Parts: sequence; structure tokens; C-alpha cells
Amino acid sequence: MARTASLSAELRDVLGRLVRRLRAEAQLPLAQATVLGRLDREGELTTSALARAAGVRPQSMAQTIADLERAGFVTRAPDPGDRRQVLLSLTDEGRAAIEAERASREGWLARAIDETLDAGERATLERAVEILRRLT
Repeated sequence: MARTASLSAELRDVLGRLVRRLRAEAQLPLAQATVLGRLDREGELTTSALARAAGVRPQSMAQTIADLERAGFVTRAPDPGDRRQVLLSLTDEGRAAIEAERASREGWLARAIDETLDAGERATLERAVEILRRLT
């Protein structure tokens, strides 16, 4: 059990450093990238739905949405099913921004894998990704 606890602490530490390194490649603030990514994956959503998904207050999400709207990355439209609600969706510029964001992060990681790991280590990493996927 002590070995498992030690392994879990090491894994948490390493994954945390990897996530921070990936975030350092970011071109957009994390809150904005999170919203753009969710809209890209899930389609139109309300501010409330975005706030719930991100675990933030609707007022905080409203500020993020306002910033994205000023940048031309999102647009608002009335919800056809409930005219009291407003649906947010990506603009072409927003879609391009999130694709550039992903490319930047994935590009860094791909380069790091290619430049740092040999073929055997890359094969081990592939197996590790499968194992990590099972954990989640």
C-alpha cells in the first residue's frame, strides 16, 4: 500500500508539471480556451451551462463570455426553444483560435516526444496512455 501511495504521489506530481508546461504554450487565457473548447465539442450552450461545466459562478462566466465576444470568438442568439435564454456559439474566428491553441500545445508535446524519447520509450508511452485512460 505504501508503494501505491508513493506511486500515486509521483504520478500526480509529474502530470501536474506536464499540465503546467502545456498551459505555458497557451496563447489564450485558460478560462477562454476552456469555453471555446467546450463550445467546439458540444455546440451551442447558455452562459449558465458553461458556468456549471466549468464550476464557476455565472457572473464570472459572463465576464469570460464578454471578453470572447469582444474578440469576435463567440456570438449570441436567442434560444428558439426558450426565448428567455441566449445561446452562445463559436464564430469562424473562435473556431480558428481554438484550433490554433490546440495545435500549439499538441505541437510542443509532439516535438518533446520526438526529441526526447527513443522508439522503445515512445512505445512505453503509448502503453502508459492506455493505462491512464483506464484510470480515468
